[in-house]
Amino acid sequence: MTTTLPRSDDYTATLIIDGTPETIFGALTTTAGLAAWWTPVSGDGTEGGELRFDMGAPEGSLVIRVHTAPRATVVVWDVLDCPFLPEWAGTTVTFDLGRTADGGCDLFFRHHGLTPQLDCFNTCRRGWDHFLPSLRQYVETGVGNPRGSAADEARRASSSH
Repeated sequence: MTTTLPRSDDYTATLIIDGTPETIFGALTTTAGLAAWWTPVSGDGTEGGELRFDMGAPEGSLVIRVHTAPRATVVVWDVLDCPFLPEWAGTTVTFDLGRTADGGCDLFFRHHGLTPQLDCFNTCRRGWDHFLPSLRQYVETGVGNPRGSAADEARRASSSH
C-alpha cells in the first residue's frame, strides 16, 4: 500500500502541545499511550508494526500499519481495514512533530483521504476534533478523554441529536 497523496481538502489540524516531541511520540507509538487518549489497542506501534484499534464496533477493529515512525519527528499510519467505516480503508494518517522555541511541540495532523466528499466526513471530523485535544490533554496532564470517557460519551450524545 502506498501513502495517499495530500489533498487540499483532507482533514487537518494543528495543535501546540506543552510536551516534548519525544513524549508525544510515545503517546502515538505505544499501546498504553494510544489507549490513554484514543481507544483500546493491541499490536506493535513501531515502524512496520500493525495496530488493531477496538472502536466498539460489532463489525470488527480498525487495522493500521505503521508506515513510518522515525523517533520524535513523524508517525504515519496506513489504514488497512476499517469494517465499520469502509471509506477509511486506503487512507493515511500523519502526525508531524516539531519542537517549539519554548520546548513544547507543534503537532500538524493530516488524515489523507478524509475529505468532505466522504459520507463519514462530519462524524469523523467531530471524532478527531475530540481525540486530538484528548492527546494534548494526556500529554500535558497524564489524563486524556479516550473512547468511553465521560467527555467522549457527552460528545457522542450531543452529536446524535
